[in-house]
Amino acid sequence: MIIALIFAAHLVFMLIVFTKKWQEESISSAFINLGLIIVLFAVGWSIVTAVAKIFIEPKGFGIYFDSDTISLTILALIEFFFYKSYYGEDRPQTRK
Repeated sequence: MIIALIFAAHLVFMLIVFTKKWQEESISSAFINLGLIIVLFAVGWSIVTAVAKIFIEPKGFGIYFDSDTISLTILALIEFFFYKSYYGEDRPQTRK
């Protein structure tokens, strides 16, 4: 269940970034950003899974939080901070 929520959050994030970049820049920029997100997710998941399997047993901490769920959670946290810094400059400025 946790894995499904993480995948759904990634899907929603990809749709938001794709739509935003398409409207503000161009369709090619939207596809480039979509490709960036997909590649970073795939490569990041592979690396985090390899590192997590060194420290955590495959059964993890229970039926709903196994080693794959742990690695996806760690990846989601890393991606959150990376994308916050990468796309953070795109936020509209507010007047004071």
